[in-house]
Amino acid sequence: MSRVVLERFPAGGPRGSRPAEEYAAQRLSEGVAAEVVMDLASDAFLVVVRQREVRSGH
Repeated sequence: MSRVVLERFPAGGPRGSRPAEEYAAQRLSEGVAAEVVMDLASDAFLVVVRQREVRSGH
C-alpha cells in the first residue's frame, strides 16, 4: 500500500489548534478515509489516504 498526501500542516501551530485533525475530519465526513501522520523529517503533520498499489498481471 502507498499513501497520498492530501495536505501538510506545520507542527508548531498555536496551542489547542489542530488544523490537520480538523482537515482530516472534514475529509472523513465526505467519505474519504483520511488520517493524520507525523513527518518527523519536515516537522509537519500530513493528512494522507492509503491507496492500494495496482499490479499488472504480466
